[in-house]
Amino acid sequence: MTSTYFPRRLKTVVLAAAFAGIASASAFAEDTTPREAVITVSGEGRSSIAPDMAILSFSVVKDAKTAKEALDANNKAMADVLNALKAGGIADRDLQTSGFAVNPQYQYPDNSDGGSRQPVLTGYQVANSLTIKVRDLAKLGEIIDQSVTLGVNQGGSIQFSNDKPEATIIEARKSAVTDAVAKAKVLSEAAGVSIGRIVEISENSSRPEPMPMMRAMAKEYAGDAVPIATGENSYNVTVNVTFAIKQ
Repeated sequence: MTSTYFPRRLKTVVLAAAFAGIASASAFAEDTTPREAVITVSGEGRSSIAPDMAILSFSVVKDAKTAKEALDANNKAMADVLNALKAGGIADRDLQTSGFAVNPQYQYPDNSDGGSRQPVLTGYQVANSLTIKVRDLAKLGEIIDQSVTLGVNQGGSIQFSNDKPEATIIEARKSAVTDAVAKAKVLSEAAGVSIGRIVEISENSSRPEPMPMMRAMAKEYAGDAVPIATGENSYNVTVNVTFAIKQ
């Protein structure tokens, strides 16, 4: 038994080692395969367009002795604002409540003498925030004035945007690719090589930065005309392009 068992086992070990050696040699051969020479560059493109829409955010804030009184006052003021906006041509789909809060208001007594006086409840505050899309920018100043007159007293941020910016973004993409090709040619010429086919391309696009317009919403401003400067929105696109180097 002993004379036949060990040779077979030894033979198995030798074969296993041989196969392992072949696998290692194959893996080594794959690792040493020359990688394709490439050039990777980033291209930037920008295209601008005048905005055709504004997103306006504001709030109605009311204080009262009780939560019910504050809520009733707020509801009336917000209802007046909504009715005026709808009468002015703002569609329901462009009106959205973006926040609502009922907060107790406290008076904090002076405890500088080391006492432990508790805060005193003095009333309640109700805040109702509204976001609207104004598609007719010519009406924007009028809408702000009217809203303040009817009860808007907090907020007032504006972000100018575009309803359908796709065509502008396409132009930015084209400019970004053109910029990448130009950079790759400069690099390849400096290195004394030629660029070949595109191996990989990816895009990082970005929406325009908001163009904010802030103004304190208080009734003393209601009689003033609100000047609006819309400017332009710039859409930026960055592409990463990898080119093969011709051998």
